[in-house]
Amino acid sequence: MTRSILLCLLLLMAGGRLCQAGEFVPVRLTLAEAVRDAVEKNLDVRAQRYTPAQQEAAYQKSRGIYDPTLQLLSNYADSTAISSFAVLPVERQAVRTTELNAGLSQLFFTGGTATLGFNNNYNRTDASNAQGLSSYWQSSLGVSISQPLLKNVGREATELTIDTARLGKYVSIEQFNAKLNATVAQVRNEYYNLYSLREVREVTKVSLALARKILVETKARVKAGVMPAMEILNAEYGVALREKEFIDAERAVSDQNDLLRQLLQIEQPGELELVDVPSKARYEVAEEEQIRLALAQRPEIRELKRNLELLELQTRVASNRTLPDLMLSASAAATGLAGTYPRDMNRLASGDYPDWSVGLTFSLPIGNRAAENDYRLNRLKLEQAGLQLRNQEELVANEVRSAVRAVKADYKQLEVTDRGRAFAEERFNAFVRKAQVGLATNKDVLDVENDLATAKSSQIQAQVAYANAITQLWKVTGELLEHQQIRMVERDVETIYRQVK
Repeated sequence: MTRSILLCLLLLMAGGRLCQAGEFVPVRLTLAEAVRDAVEKNLDVRAQRYTPAQQEAAYQKSRGIYDPTLQLLSNYADSTAISSFAVLPVERQAVRTTELNAGLSQLFFTGGTATLGFNNNYNRTDASNAQGLSSYWQSSLGVSISQPLLKNVGREATELTIDTARLGKYVSIEQFNAKLNATVAQVRNEYYNLYSLREVREVTKVSLALARKILVETKARVKAGVMPAMEILNAEYGVALREKEFIDAERAVSDQNDLLRQLLQIEQPGELELVDVPSKARYEVAEEEQIRLALAQRPEIRELKRNLELLELQTRVASNRTLPDLMLSASAAATGLAGTYPRDMNRLASGDYPDWSVGLTFSLPIGNRAAENDYRLNRLKLEQAGLQLRNQEELVANEVRSAVRAVKADYKQLEVTDRGRAFAEERFNAFVRKAQVGLATNKDVLDVENDLATAKSSQIQAQVAYANAITQLWKVTGELLEHQQIRMVERDVETIYRQVK
């Protein structure tokens, strides 16, 4: 006993909740705490939380198309060829070229690309060029632009990858909110189911205690000769039956206790002691208003709308890509050429040797079947997504109507079971009084008591069913997370994304 109490005190100091003699103290748990623990600790929810953050990474990656690109080039070439000015006999000419170039390119939302380039070439030959130089520097500094005028022009075509990733992130957020919605609903249901099983266990415990009391009184009366011995068998059968019911109730409570512990990731030992009880207050609900809320707030509806928005964008871009490709190209540069690099730079800086060009390039695949069928494919997907959205909206509306009917019906069941329990109690008390004066047998009393236990269990189950019906209504209308003040928004995704180094 001393070692058990010492172990109890040590675990209490470490944060455990234990009672005297080594038994665990029940862990008090409110419904709000259960929901909070599920959102913060549930392993399935925690794993799902990373998906939107991964989509945020994909979105940030897609924005990299606007990152400038720096190019550096260093190259040396040595070649020997026949001189173009040679006469018989044939003369050989050695050419050595060194390149040191740098460039910076940038994509714009119009679909065009601009490149700033600084090129330096050093050439050394066995023969002189037209200016009498056998070795010289030739440099240029300029900008070139290419801009589509028909196909792939504009922000939508340029940023298709970015918009796809952005909408994909929003879709993943809605998917996570749907997961939260389902998990919170499950937590509320399992919480109240545990309450129901605990109450039913208490009912069976009371029934068992009463059956044992009747057995003791029966044995005394048989011994006194005022009751036949057969009544002992009836009383013993009643005790055995209720012992079985109590064992089954204990097991059901333990199983539900473990289920809720795993769902909430509760590490403290001890049976869960529930603080909140299901409400019996009447919940007023308007069907049409609930349908309107569901169509506006259900994560599944929002997800389909995001997918529809993406398909509309892809269809517009695919339509643009059926156009001919007309490309505008333009370039302008200052050039220099001299035997030494400083003189080459001076000539380049003077601007006396400009070099510019402008042109158009037109191209169109004959038949253009690839682009046209890509457009048709996107149109078909768009039509399909529209029908899927309409179908989901109708399914959601039916779910709301069913949930509203369940709330109203379960509230009426509450009233019925309350009356049933009251009648069963009056009937049981009447049979007890009859048994006291010898007008009812033990079997009669046990049968009536069994009816009373059934009425009590029905009342408890009706109370829990009503609470779960309200939870289901909030789930199918998308209100559940708002009632629990829980929701993942884009800012939460960005926070998780930034935490990864």
